[in-house]
Amino acid sequence: MSPRRPADFGGIGPGTGRFFGPGELRLALLALVAEQPGHGYDLMARLENRCDGAYRPSAGAVYPTLQQLEDEGLVRLEIDSGRKVFHPTETGLAEVAGHGEEIDRIWARATERGEWGMFRDPDAAEIIGPALRLFKTAVSTIVHAHGDPAVVDQVRDVLAAATRDLQQLKTDVKRLHHHHHQQRRQRGRRTE
Repeated sequence: MSPRRPADFGGIGPGTGRFFGPGELRLALLALVAEQPGHGYDLMARLENRCDGAYRPSAGAVYPTLQQLEDEGLVRLEIDSGRKVFHPTETGLAEVAGHGEEIDRIWARATERGEWGMFRDPDAAEIIGPALRLFKTAVSTIVHAHGDPAVVDQVRDVLAAATRDLQQLKTDVKRLHHHHHQQRRQRGRRTE
């Protein structure tokens, strides 16, 4: 794959190509400034957060891009408490509006790639092996059945049922976790 093209997100996982294609970091930063003005470090943190940690911006990429945006008249600088805060210009806001669909695609890709970041969590190591064995068994079953539509449908049903069960478990765990934190907060207030 060319390093100048965005990664292909087909198949399993987020791809390994560059996170941003040509001009996309520029649009992403401009979109963030249009949402809320910020200084360089703030914009870097917001960009990393928006990408759910799947992209970690560097000063060497962000600051020259912000300078380019200023040179193009798309942002302007104001000094606030000793920090250079970037604000969108009218031209910058028009640029964001004119590239709305492209910016939406960038954020959608960031969300998709960020969702795969959970695999870096040490707690995920417990289930990666069994999940991959399930996937391998599903694929192997279909291959051995030579793509028989009835078998494909059965495999899809098994995987859909497993997905539904796990989504319900996730919902239950979130609810229990939220309830546990509420109880802890209430106990903390009583002791004050």
